[in-house]
Formats: sequence, structure tokens, C-alpha cells
Amino acid sequence: MSQTETPDTLHHIKLCAEALEAKKASEIQVLDVSGKSSITDYLVVASGMSEPHLKALRNDLEKTCKDNGINVIGADRETTTGWLVFDAFDFMIHLFTDEQRAFYGLETLWKDAVPVELA
Repeated sequence: MSQTETPDTLHHIKLCAEALEAKKASEIQVLDVSGKSSITDYLVVASGMSEPHLKALRNDLEKTCKDNGINVIGADRETTTGWLVFDAFDFMIHLFTDEQRAFYGLETLWKDAVPVELA
């Protein structure tokens, strides 16, 4: 466990991933970047079908975090870029349209990150 990570971090990530899955996000991946990133310990990457879908995913994440006492330090409000970032300090969630996810290739930028299974 990293210095900034709380014992609840993986539980919080799982709650957020479940919320994304319930709203039909696709290709949800969790990457452990602790020791590799100076700004967070985990990245959650998921795809939405469209800009309105990304907005719905973000809104549901906000509700999930509020309902579960997850501290959110920032979230994108602009939904016209095809990429939204949701920052919960110990983890960040990146929501992409399929086109933007393929263009930016975030997972390939962090190819030395350890994939995390949340089963």
C-alpha cells in the first residue's frame, strides 16, 4: 500500500467500477500506477458510447461517491472533448469515447502499470 492510499481505496474503486458497469460503460480497466505516478495510485479507464453517455457516467459517479463518502477533489464539467477526468486523489477515473480512447492510448502510456482485478 502506498503512503497516500487508504485501506478503503480498492473498495471505493470497486464501487465506482460497479456504478460504471451499471450505466453500461465498456472496457473498464483498473491500473495500479503507485510508485510510477506522482499524482495518484490507481487509474480507472472506461469507455462510453457518446458525449451524453459520458455525462451520464460522470453524474452517476458523483452520486456514488457522495453516497459512499468518497472524497472527490475534481471532475471535468466540459463534456464536448470525448474525455472526462474524475479525481478522487488515490485514484483517477478517465472516461473516454471509443475514438478518444483509441487516439490517446492511455493504457499504452502506462504499459508498466499493473492491471488490477476487482472480482
